[in-house]
Amino acid sequence: MSLLVERLRALHAAGHAGEMAGLRTDDSRFSPGESRDAAVLAAIVDRPRPTFLLTHRPSNMRAHPGQVAFPGGKIDLGETPVEAALREAWEELAIPPEAVTVIGESDLYRTGTGYAITPVVAIIPPDLEIQANPTEVAQWFEAPVDFVFDAANHVVQAADWNGMRREYLDIQWQEHRIWGVTAAIIANLSRRLDWFRLTDA
Repeated sequence: MSLLVERLRALHAAGHAGEMAGLRTDDSRFSPGESRDAAVLAAIVDRPRPTFLLTHRPSNMRAHPGQVAFPGGKIDLGETPVEAALREAWEELAIPPEAVTVIGESDLYRTGTGYAITPVVAIIPPDLEIQANPTEVAQWFEAPVDFVFDAANHVVQAADWNGMRREYLDIQWQEHRIWGVTAAIIANLSRRLDWFRLTDA
């Protein structure tokens, strides 16, 4: 077990031990009705400066075209969120489930497009051969965890959606714009995981 795995498991357990006010977890008012269960793999690459593995969705996809996302998708009948996240990571990026060290689930996020997403925090080794499925991934990239977790890099934006004013977060990493659902999940994780305490240890 790597030192990162050991420390992150401890921080995940401590950070999820109770309720936390002020998380961004519910945009369901923009999409009334029954939501569909989904899961994403918030995979941290075990590098000297750890990174999140992220994708750009193809521009022709029906849901969230062109946006930056974690690997993930709908939970199939009989699957757990962890099983769904691992399956989707394999289907999208050819990440073998046995190469993934699962840390644990995080806060359910209800989107404005009718999904209830469970983020699954995990660690993957830095030497994996990533093979993107072009029907689901336009490109993939890595963004440093310390950068995207830094609240100074979280810009609050606003737009009209279905006749209602909606605020959302925007994180710019190099040429990659991380916003909406993915940025909200990152912001929630940044509060649940005391990352800067981990990296200063």
